[in-house]
Order: sequence, then structure tokens, then C-alpha cells
Amino acid sequence: MTPWMIDGDQFGSCNCAYSCPCQFGWPEPTTGDCQAIVTGHIDQGYYGDTRLDGLNWALLLKWPGPIPEGNGTQQAIVDERADDAQFDALNRILHGEDTDPGTTHFFVYNSTMSRVLDPVRAPIDFACDIEARTGRAASPGLFEVRGEPIVDEASGNEHRVRIDLPDGFEYRIAEIGRGYGKTSGELDIRTHNTYAQFNRLHLNQHGVVA
Repeated sequence: MTPWMIDGDQFGSCNCAYSCPCQFGWPEPTTGDCQAIVTGHIDQGYYGDTRLDGLNWALLLKWPGPIPEGNGTQQAIVDERADDAQFDALNRILHGEDTDPGTTHFFVYNSTMSRVLDPVRAPIDFACDIEARTGRAASPGLFEVRGEPIVDEASGNEHRVRIDLPDGFEYRIAEIGRGYGKTSGELDIRTHNTYAQFNRLHLNQHGVVA
């Protein structure tokens, strides 16, 4: 197993209600199926001797029912600035390879897939402010997604919610907001005023780095 590590911001949106049942160990998605756009930026990272600093990435994910039932389809998008070694390395990480079984969300996602589309190298515009609960990411012709704070319908004020998972395989604490996203490629994904998540992503081949 090649040692690796990534440390940076992650932002994504799925089509479930703001609370996202997955975060609470409940397998049934809000609308029956599951669609998600997950994106990130690596401040510092490596795969063996290959540095991954400064690269952006995205995963397009879709399941016809609950994630544990499988039959999903996914596609990885890697920053066009990645050289061949970085492209191969980041693809292995995003597909859960060189990872202890079940210890990262990348591994779990990949284990439920029936179809894994060819990865794409493309420009990815990414910005995320975890504390402010705002984010945006886009890759021309492939996807766009944005996130913003939840707004209390009664007062009109921003409503702050955090999820704390001491034993989580993706993060320890995530800020929750609302997201809007769509894809333009082979996978048709739509989110609209649904769950959005903003978190620090610090992982290695053994799982979350405490």
C-alpha cells in the first residue's frame, strides 16, 4: 500500500434534506435515490513521492436507491494542472485505492459502484469558506455547484448547524448549509435547496487524521 495524505477544504451538495440521513446512520435517502456533487481543494498532500499540493478535485455520484444497496455510478474529475503522476495518484485516492477497507468515504463510495466512468482531467474553479458556510465549484461542460447558509424562514436570519462525528470516516465536524448543483455530462445530477456540507478534509490511507 502506497502511503498518502490530503489536507484541505471540502464542499459538496446532495439531493437529501438538510440533515442528510447518511450522517445519522440512516440508509434511506430523502427522495428515494441519492445524487451528489462533492468537490475539494488540497492545501497539502502527497501520494508516495508525488506531491498533490494546490490541486482541485470533484466526484460526481449517483445511486438509484439507498447507498448501501449499491448499483451506483461515479465519475472523478481531476484538476487539469495535474501532471500524469498527480493525475494517477489522485485518481487512486478518489477511488478508494491504497486505503484500509472502509476507512474513508472515497473507499465506501467506490465499494457501492456498479459503474465507474473514466476520470476526466479538466479545469476546476473552487472556493470554500467553511466558517461562513459558502462554497462554489465548477468545471465547464461538466458541473457547477454552490452552497450557502440555511436561512430561518421565520426570522430571515442565517441558521447555523454543525454535525460532529467523533468516529466519522470523512470528517470530525462539518458545517451544514443548502446547496444548488447540476451536471452537464453523462451523469444527470440535480440538487436544489438541499443538503450542503462544508468541512476540513484531512485523510490518509488509514482514515481521518485526528
